Amino acid sequence: MSDIEPQAVEALLDAAFGTDRFGRTAYRIRDGMEVVAALSFALVDGGILTGTIQCWPVAHRNEDGVATPLVMVGPVAVRPDVQRGGHGRVLMQRMLDAAETAADSSLMMIGDPEYYGRFFDFTADATGEWDLPGPYEKRRLLARAVNGHALPRGAGMIGPR
Repeated sequence: MSDIEPQAVEALLDAAFGTDRFGRTAYRIRDGMEVVAALSFALVDGGILTGTIQCWPVAHRNEDGVATPLVMVGPVAVRPDVQRGGHGRVLMQRMLDAAETAADSSLMMIGDPEYYGRFFDFTADATGEWDLPGPYEKRRLLARAVNGHALPRGAGMIGPR
């Protein structure tokens, strides 16, 4: 994604999620972090940014303050006029393929469990006692182990690394 103009990514995210997206809990979690470049990709068609996936370094901090690194997946955004064309799946699969060798920790996300579970093996099995710094639906807090990294177990707050 390094050759994609940041303002093009922001415009795509505005179109996909609205300009009020900055108030969402996911933004609080990754506040101040830089994207994980090795796991963030863009889909360009005819010179136009069609989709993007970004991943962020976050951590699970247990009650004793012990931090376990995680990579937060998302946002996954596709231009509204070409949504439902499989572009999001292509971006997710590319990220997962890269994560199997490049991720420094397991993955977590806030997303639709029916979709991300069915197609990408994300589950809420390990996240039941996790907490986020803002409102969220527990069933949408998902995780997946990759690259030999275990998921943190037990209670903990998810936040920036």
